[in-house]
Amino acid sequence: MRWKTAALLTLAVLAAGCSSKDTKEAEPAELVKFKAEVSLKKEWSRSIGDGQGKTYNLLTPVVYGDQIYAADVEGLVVSMDRLTGKVNWKKKLDKPVSGGVGAGYGLVLVGTLRGEVVALDVSTGEERWRSQVSSEVLAAPAVNGDIVLVQTQDDRLIALEIDTGAQRWSYESSPAVLTLRGTGAPLLTNQLAVAGLSSGKVVALDTRRGLPVWEQRVAIPQGRSELERVVDIDGGLLLSGGTLYVASYQGRAAALELESGRILWQRDASSYSGAALGYGSVYLSLADGTVEGIDERSTTALWRNDSLARRQLSAPAVFSSYVVVGDIEGYLHLLSQVDGRFVARERIDSSGVRARPVVEGDWLYAFGNDGKLVALTIRQAD
Repeated sequence: MRWKTAALLTLAVLAAGCSSKDTKEAEPAELVKFKAEVSLKKEWSRSIGDGQGKTYNLLTPVVYGDQIYAADVEGLVVSMDRLTGKVNWKKKLDKPVSGGVGAGYGLVLVGTLRGEVVALDVSTGEERWRSQVSSEVLAAPAVNGDIVLVQTQDDRLIALEIDTGAQRWSYESSPAVLTLRGTGAPLLTNQLAVAGLSSGKVVALDTRRGLPVWEQRVAIPQGRSELERVVDIDGGLLLSGGTLYVASYQGRAAALELESGRILWQRDASSYSGAALGYGSVYLSLADGTVEGIDERSTTALWRNDSLARRQLSAPAVFSSYVVVGDIEGYLHLLSQVDGRFVARERIDSSGVRARPVVEGDWLYAFGNDGKLVALTIRQAD
C-alpha cells in the first residue's frame, strides 16, 4: 500500500512550497504589462465534460490525423475534427479517467483511477479491449504498433498486446517513500520503452521482453525530510533524434544518449512539468514559475523569464516562433524563443490551464481545468 500513501502528496502543494500554519503562502506574481506583438485568434471551443475534475489530473488532448481526442475525469472521451471542432463521436466510460489521452495505430487509449487501460476504436469510439493493471494510470499510454506501454502510479511499466490488451511483460521498480501525484508519460520506440521514475532515475527496457537495457540516475535525493528528498520525473520525456531530454523535481535537467543512457550534459533544475525543444534550445517550466531557455548542446542558459513566479505553470510547448505555457489563472503566455520576452497573452479558462498545450502545425489547442478545449491560431497584433 506504500504507493497509495505516496500518491496523497499532490503536486499543487509542492509547487506552491511548504509553509507552517503561521506562515501565509506567497500569492502568484501579478502579471506584468507589455506591448503585444501578436495575438491569439480563437477558431473554436468545446466543453469536454468536467475537465480535470477536483483531483490533480493532467488529461492532455492528443491530435491523431485530422482529429483531436480529449477526455474528462468522469470518463467522457470525445473525438473532434481538429480544424472545425465538429464532434465525430462521444464515448462515456463507466470508470473515472486519470491518464490520457494516447492515440495511434487505430486506437485511442486512456487509463483509469481503478487501474484499467481502455482501448477505443479511433474511428467509432467503440471499445476494442480493456485491461487491468497494478494501480491507477496517471499518464497517457504510448503505442508503437506492437505494444501499448503503460506507466502506473506504483512505478511499474506494463506492456500490453496491441490487439487484445493481454499483458506481455511487466517491469517493477520500488517507488520513493513520498512522491508527487502523477507520472510522466512513457516514451516508446520500436526497440526501447523509456520512462522516468519517482526515484529520479530514467530506465530503458527492451520492448519485446521488458528486460533493462540501461538505467541512469538524473537526480539524487537530498535533505533531511522526505519532502526535501522528492525527485520525481513527472514531466514526461522529450526525444529529438538520438537525444533524450529529461527534468526532475528538486534535481536536474539533463540530455541523455538514447541508445546508451550516457549523460551528455546536466544542470541543476527543479521541474514537475517537462521540457520543449525548438530553434536549437530546450525550454523548461521550472517549479518556481521561471521559464528558461537552454542551449540543447550544453548547459548554457540562454535566457530566463521569472515574471510568472508561483503561477504553477504547465509544461511548455513550442508554437511557431514562440514558447507557450499555461498558468493557474487560466492564461496562456507566449514568449519569444529568442530572448524569452512576452509577446502575447490570452485567458482560456478561469479555473486554470495545467495540461501542456498541444501544437499541430499552425494550430494551438489548450485544455482548461474546467473542461474548455480551445483551438487557436496566431495573427498579428493590431
